[in-house]
Amino acid sequence: MPQSVMMLGGGIIGLSCAMEAALRGYEVSVVESGTFGGQASGAAAGMLAPYSENTDQPDAFFRLCLQSLNLYEPWIKKVEELSGMTTDWIRSGSLNVYRHEADLLPLQSRIRWHNAWGAKAELVEGEALRNLEPGLSHDIAAALYCPEESHIYAPSLVAALETACRKLGVKLWDQAGELTELAFHESGVTVGLTGLPQISADRIVICTGAWSGALARWLDISIPIHPIRGQICSYESVPDDLRHMIFSSQAYWVNKPVGRIVCGASEDVAGFNSSVTDRGIQRLIRASERWLPRLADKETAHRWAGLRPATMDGMPLIGSVEGKPSAIMAAGHYRNGILLSPVTAMLACDLLDGRGDTSLIAPFSPNRFTALRAV
Repeated sequence: MPQSVMMLGGGIIGLSCAMEAALRGYEVSVVESGTFGGQASGAAAGMLAPYSENTDQPDAFFRLCLQSLNLYEPWIKKVEELSGMTTDWIRSGSLNVYRHEADLLPLQSRIRWHNAWGAKAELVEGEALRNLEPGLSHDIAAALYCPEESHIYAPSLVAALETACRKLGVKLWDQAGELTELAFHESGVTVGLTGLPQISADRIVICTGAWSGALARWLDISIPIHPIRGQICSYESVPDDLRHMIFSSQAYWVNKPVGRIVCGASEDVAGFNSSVTDRGIQRLIRASERWLPRLADKETAHRWAGLRPATMDGMPLIGSVEGKPSAIMAAGHYRNGILLSPVTAMLACDLLDGRGDTSLIAPFSPNRFTALRAV
C-alpha cells in the first residue's frame, strides 16, 4: 500500500508538491482552508525572473531560483500534458530600465556575474532600446536586457495544476476552515479543521504560506513568517502594447495574454488585511505614467491585493522539521512562489523519498530560526 501524504495548503506550492508526489506513487491529499490558489498564488504577476530579482550576488537563494527557472520548461510541459490545459507561459525576456547615467555604472559588474550564470544580458540604449520596446518613456537612458526571463499567467497555472492533480487521483479538499489540531504520533499525523472531519496521513508537507507562523506551537520551532500585502492593478492592452517584462525602481509591468498589462506591486505591512487601498494603487498609477506614457490616459481595469509570506531573512523554509520526522515544510516563498514551484516540489518529494541534495537545501532549513529563539 502506498504511503499517504497530506499537503496542508492549496496554493501554487501545495498543488505543485501534490502533483509531484502523486507522480512518484504516493497517495496524496491537499487540504486548503479557502480556495485553491486564492491567496498569494492567485494575486501573483507570475514573473520568472531570477536575474532581475537578484542583483547583488549569486548566493544560495539566487542559485535556487535559477535552478527552478531551468526546470520550468519540462515542468510546464508535464503540467499541460497531464491537465490538457494551457498555462500561458510567455518567454518575453525582461528590461530593467534606468533614467540616469549614474545608475548605469554598477550595471557592468552585475552583467558580468549574471552572464556567468547564463543570463545573456546586455545593456541597450537609444534606437536599439526603442526598437525593443517602443512604448517606454524617452527619458529612459538605458535598459538591461535579459532574454532568458519569462512570465506565466498565475490563474491559468493554478487551474492546470488543480486539474492535473485531480486526474492523478489526488484528493482535494477546499473551504476546509481554520486549523484546530496538528497532532503527531507513531503512525503519522492527524489534522483537525473546522470545516472537515479529522484527517490523517503518514506524512505531511506544510505549504500554508503567510499563515505558517500559527503552526509554530504544534511544530515546536520558530516560524518567523509574516504577511506582506502586495497591491496590484491592471490596464487593458493588446499584445504589442508591451513586449517584455519591465522592471523599474518604482514598479514592474507585465503584459498578459488575457489582454491586461499587470502593474505591481505596492507593498506594505497590514497584517492579514488583503483589502485594496487608493494610496497603494495611486503609487502604481504614478509610476505607470512616468515610465510608460501610453498608460497615462488609461483607467485601471482591475485592482487587487494578495498576502505574500515573507521570512526574517527573505528566504523560504524548505526541509524536514526537527523532531517531527513525518513533517516537511515548504513555505515562506515571499514574491517568488510561482518561480520556485518546480524546485520546491522536487526538493520536498526528494525528502519524502528519503534522499535529497543537502548542500542545496541546507540554507533553507525550517529549523534555522529556532536556535535564535533560545538566545
